[in-house]
Amino acid sequence: MIGHLAYAQGSPCPTLVLDARGMPRDDDDLLAALTDVRRWLDAAGGGHVLKIALVEPSQHPMFDIDYRFVQALPGGPDRFDLRGSCGHSILSSILAATRSGMLPRLSPGMRVGVHVRNNGDHMVCEIDEVNRDDAVFSVHFVHQPPISAGNLLLTGEPVTRLDVSGKPVDVSLVSAGNPYAFVAADSVGVSGKDELFADDDALFDRLVTIRAAAAEHLGWSPNGAFPKIAATMPISPGRIAVRAVSVPRWHPTLALTGAACLGAATGIIGTIPWQSTHGLAGSPGTVHFETPGGRSSVAAAARTVDGRHELTWITVGDRRVTYYGSFLLQPLVDLQVKELSECLAVAR
Repeated sequence: MIGHLAYAQGSPCPTLVLDARGMPRDDDDLLAALTDVRRWLDAAGGGHVLKIALVEPSQHPMFDIDYRFVQALPGGPDRFDLRGSCGHSILSSILAATRSGMLPRLSPGMRVGVHVRNNGDHMVCEIDEVNRDDAVFSVHFVHQPPISAGNLLLTGEPVTRLDVSGKPVDVSLVSAGNPYAFVAADSVGVSGKDELFADDDALFDRLVTIRAAAAEHLGWSPNGAFPKIAATMPISPGRIAVRAVSVPRWHPTLALTGAACLGAATGIIGTIPWQSTHGLAGSPGTVHFETPGGRSSVAAAARTVDGRHELTWITVGDRRVTYYGSFLLQPLVDLQVKELSECLAVAR
């Protein structure tokens, strides 16, 4: 089995991309194989690679590839979370898929349709620029048919009050691209952007604790990766500061799926991101946000039908991905031998 490594700018780590056709279909067998891969990577100095993508050509006429994300967790090579997705890893997968021949050579203006197996998302990744070892994408999260904004609220309400270590904390639990818990920066004791972006261990621990409480409230494992968490703070009308936590540290920017979820949440009246934008994002438009890694924007298109607010698409642009290379994964050699045996059997 050949593994491919690619890195999306702003991601916490590179993504290991594997051909799903050569991997076990059963979850238990799959995770056992990936446990061996993690042990091998760790011994080779790649223990920091905590994102794994499984891709294969899609059988659906609307899509080019099927994608499944596996989040590796710290604390042991056998710890994983299969619940969510990762937009940065999707872009890494496209770059790897074109290098392996699964997709044709990329060119500006080309669009790649992706079916996310984890959550059913439909994505169109548009190539804006192609170079020798990297490419720049605009990513469109497409909702067809449009989805009611209310259905994106995991608890059915724009703000949910959690009990966190005996104290009430308000969060907005929203799922678009990935499930997120959004919290207002001032509710965690932060009063300015510099303070929000500081390397503050106490703030990090506070957000991690809130994230675990949100997971328990949803009936999910508090030790998993989802929901993710981000704190928001208004800067000016339509512009906010965002600080997010990844696995297992601060996110250097904001996940691509986090930007999508933020864009959706700012269009839902009453949510904490909506409050952070002073309620000015309730109609279709672009929301600008700042992170410790720089500035970006997200556009969410919505419509109102019979008094119901519906989301049709979300676009996040200017995402650069670099291809690092490919290598033989020794723990998966047996799977490669099986593929070769099947091929030779057919060729008789």
